[in-house]
Amino acid sequence: MSKRNPNRLELIGITKAYPGCVANDAINLRVSPGEIHALLGENGAGKSTLMKIIYGVVKPDAGQVLWNDKEVSIEGPAQARALGMGMVFQHFSLFETLTVTENIALYLSPSEYGSMNNLRARIQSVGDEYGLAIHPDRMVHTLSVGEQQRVEIIRCLLQDIQLLILDEPTAVLTPPEVEQLIGVLKQLARKGCSILFISHKLHEVNALCDQATILRGGKVTGSCIPSETSASDMARLMLGDDLEMESNFSAGSPAETRLSLSGIGVKPASPFAIHLHNINLTVQAGEIVGLAGVAGNGQDELVDLISGELSADEGELLLDGAAMANTSIVRRRQRGLGVVPADRMGRGSVGAMSLTENQLLTGYVTHGVNRGLVSWKAVRERAGRIIQRYGVKAGGPDDSARSLSGGNLQKFIIGREIEQAPRVLVCFHPTWGVDVGAANKIHQALIALRDNGTAILVISEDLDELYLLSDRLGAICAGRLSPLNARDAVPLEQLGEWMAGSFIDTGPEDTAPEAHPNRAEVHHAS
Repeated sequence: MSKRNPNRLELIGITKAYPGCVANDAINLRVSPGEIHALLGENGAGKSTLMKIIYGVVKPDAGQVLWNDKEVSIEGPAQARALGMGMVFQHFSLFETLTVTENIALYLSPSEYGSMNNLRARIQSVGDEYGLAIHPDRMVHTLSVGEQQRVEIIRCLLQDIQLLILDEPTAVLTPPEVEQLIGVLKQLARKGCSILFISHKLHEVNALCDQATILRGGKVTGSCIPSETSASDMARLMLGDDLEMESNFSAGSPAETRLSLSGIGVKPASPFAIHLHNINLTVQAGEIVGLAGVAGNGQDELVDLISGELSADEGELLLDGAAMANTSIVRRRQRGLGVVPADRMGRGSVGAMSLTENQLLTGYVTHGVNRGLVSWKAVRERAGRIIQRYGVKAGGPDDSARSLSGGNLQKFIIGREIEQAPRVLVCFHPTWGVDVGAANKIHQALIALRDNGTAILVISEDLDELYLLSDRLGAICAGRLSPLNARDAVPLEQLGEWMAGSFIDTGPEDTAPEAHPNRAEVHHAS
C-alpha cells in the first residue's frame, strides 16, 4: 500500500454558526506542502470566517484542524504564527499612528527581528526584493490603501512561514504589481510554502493556483483545477448557472458640467503626502470619467480635496456651478456630492455601529432628519431597502457593519450613496473585494445612475473595470493629471505610459484639451 502524501493543513468537519447564520457548515479541506490553493465563493459564502478559524482569530463550534498531519487547537494568532502561519487580512490590522517599522515590530517577537534598525533594514531589503518597496519610517496614516497592503504582505514575508493565507491581497494592486506578486507566491511555493488564496479576480486564480475549492452558503459545493477551468465556468460554480455578466455598456450622453477643477494645487501637509499640481478636471452630467494610477500618486489627496477633507492652496473647484473650494464637507453633500471612499471600514463605515446608523452617517443630509430630529423609523426603512436592492447579505438593518463580509459592506456603502441620488458621485475602488456577480450589479447600478444624469468620477487600479465603465479615461501620476480622452482613444499601452508619467514632461497644461466620446458602446478590455 502506497503511503499517503503529507498534508500541510487539513480541515475536517469545521462548523461555525452565528445567530441566524451558519457561516461554515462541516467544511473539509486539504492543502499540501508547496500547493497554492484557491478558496472561491460569493460574498458571505464563509471564506473569511474559515480563514480566521485557521489563523486562530475565531474558534470553531465543531471539527478538527490538522497541521502537518497532527491535530492542533489554535488558541490565537500568536500560536498560529508560532506554528508557521502568516495571514494578510482583507481589512488591514495596522495602527495608523505608528510607523511601518513599528507596526511590523508589534507583529513579530523581538527574537525575530533583533533591533529596530535591523528590522528597518530587513523591511527595505524584502520590499526591494519583491518589488513592494515602502519607506520603513512612514506613518501608516500617510499611506494609501495600496501601500498599506504592501505593509501587510511584507510583514508576512519577514516570517519563516509554512502557510501563507491571503484574503483578497491584490484587490488594490495594479496589474504589474499583481504579476509581480504572483511571481513571488510561485517562488514561495517552490520553496515548500503552502498558500491559501482568496480572490474574486478569477484570471489571477487561473494564473496562480493549483487547486480551488468552492463555497456556497457556508458549504463546500465543488472543486476544480483552475488551469483547466475557464474564469466563466468558475464564476458559475460560485454563483450558479443563471449568472449573467455585462461585457459592455452603451455610452453616456454628457450634458452640463457638474464638477469642475481648474488649476487646483494642494501642497503636501506631511513629508509623505503627494503634492497636487495644476489639476484640471471636468465631469459632466450623464458621463463616467475614469482615472487609473499606481497607488500613492495623489488619488487619496484628490478624493479628499473633492470631498472637502483637504483645502486647495490655489485654483477653483465648482460643484454644479457654485464655488466650493472653501466650503465644508456637509455643504458639499447638501449641494449633491456623494463619495465612496477606498477604505470601507475605516472611512466608509463605523464597524461597531448598526447598518441603520451607518446609513445615517452620510444619508442624514438628504433623508431621515428634520430640524435636528432623527426619524429612526425612516432611517431604518431606508437601510432595509439598501440591503434588499443591492443584495447585501445581512440579518437586517440592526446588524453591525463589522459583522458583514467585506464585499457585502462595500455593496451597502455603494447603495447608501446611490440612494441619495447624488448629482456628483466620486467612487474610489468601487468594487474592491466584491465577487464577480456583485461587481456586475454595482457596475449596472453606476451605469443606471449615470443614465439618470449623475456625473460620476471612478478612481480605480482595476483597468478592466475602468475600460468597462468609463466614457472618458485618464491617469494620475505624481500628483499630476494626464489628458482625459474618449475611452476608445486610449489604448491600454497609452494608459500604462500615462500611469508611469509619460505626459509629465510637457505638463498637463500643455496637453490637448479634454475630449468627449462619440461612440455606441464601451467594450470590456481583454
